[in-house]
Amino acid sequence: MIKRKLSFGLIMFVLTTLLIACGPQRDTTEAEQESNGDEIPEKPEELTFWAWEDVLPAFQAIGDKYTEETGIKVNVVDAQNADLSLDAPAGKGPDLYYETHDRIGDSYLQGLAAELTLTEEQLSGYEESALEAFTYDGKLLGIPSSVETIGLFYNKELVPEAPKTIEDITNIAANLTNAEKDEYGFLNITSDFYPTYPFLTAAGGYVFGNNEQGGYDTSDIGLATDEVVEGAELIASWHQNGYIPESVTYDVMNGLFRDGKVGAIISGPWGIPDFSSGLGDNLAIAPLPTFNGNQLESFLGVKGMAISEYSENKHWATDFALFMSNPENSKFLFDELQRIPARTDVTIDDELYQGIQEQIQYAAPMPNIPEMAQVWDPMADALVFISEGEDPKAVLEEAVQNIKDQINLISGNN
Repeated sequence: MIKRKLSFGLIMFVLTTLLIACGPQRDTTEAEQESNGDEIPEKPEELTFWAWEDVLPAFQAIGDKYTEETGIKVNVVDAQNADLSLDAPAGKGPDLYYETHDRIGDSYLQGLAAELTLTEEQLSGYEESALEAFTYDGKLLGIPSSVETIGLFYNKELVPEAPKTIEDITNIAANLTNAEKDEYGFLNITSDFYPTYPFLTAAGGYVFGNNEQGGYDTSDIGLATDEVVEGAELIASWHQNGYIPESVTYDVMNGLFRDGKVGAIISGPWGIPDFSSGLGDNLAIAPLPTFNGNQLESFLGVKGMAISEYSENKHWATDFALFMSNPENSKFLFDELQRIPARTDVTIDDELYQGIQEQIQYAAPMPNIPEMAQVWDPMADALVFISEGEDPKAVLEEAVQNIKDQINLISGNN
């Protein structure tokens, strides 16, 4: 059964709780004033934007455009070796920084992400789910730039039409699998909670319930309900029937699919360049299949800009973040980086991305609370045990108890 152990996520969450008290006193009045435009502060000479190495040239190009329009120089800095929690309080941090939505709650609790108050006009055009992803405890903490989720990637030479239902997936697996030749109809990394979540919750279920305030109720964990057990039994059947090997890695799965030996897999937009190079025009992408007429729900990931609580230029940092994610620059970032815009008013013509965009309509933001870090390891362990033939209900119940124990250990509850 699942071993109860302190995960890396648990250790990081303990450190987070110790850092919360070190955050600055938030001047929400000033932030609201600036965002509402009641008092526009003087332009600074420059803004510093922390980002990641792979996006620096494209982000700097947008920064240069902003400089042309406003006269404010934008310095886009590689933050790979930086530590925001140490540098920002010391006065060496950025005005804004590139962030994933699932880390924004932790960033806010450390006193690093500033609360934003924006008008309906300023927020017009953004995906509602993307704004929800950057909202924590009812507070908007970031401006979304791009969205991503998983979809069904298939080889049209082996699977001429997109599978519509889970039954279609199972039939393809049954008809095309020949394990001795390393040929498979359908593969998924069933030891990873991220790509298996849609199938686990196909009949229902959830990670955390909701509280009366609209936030997450971390005492209500829905990963051992009868509906999730039903999904786990489906996954177990794929292994029992030999459709998916007991242990398969991303490298193996991706390589077999790229080489034309797999009919369909679960992947995300990050895999498109590699698979396109191998399959060419035979590569196609569709939204996830349905179960009993309902579209499978996947996790939504959102990247965007957070404003540093320590910045003295919150108004202009926010203005630049809105500029970076406006329709024109969102389209530019797709053309340069293939990041799907977090907007409803930008059209992407690339056919390969249309299946992902369609699935985004059925994707829910991954919980952005620190407690989510305690879910991954127990669920990964549970999925391994399920693939090995252990009873799904007992395994999932123990996984949920393990998650609760870790959360209670952190919060000090008994």
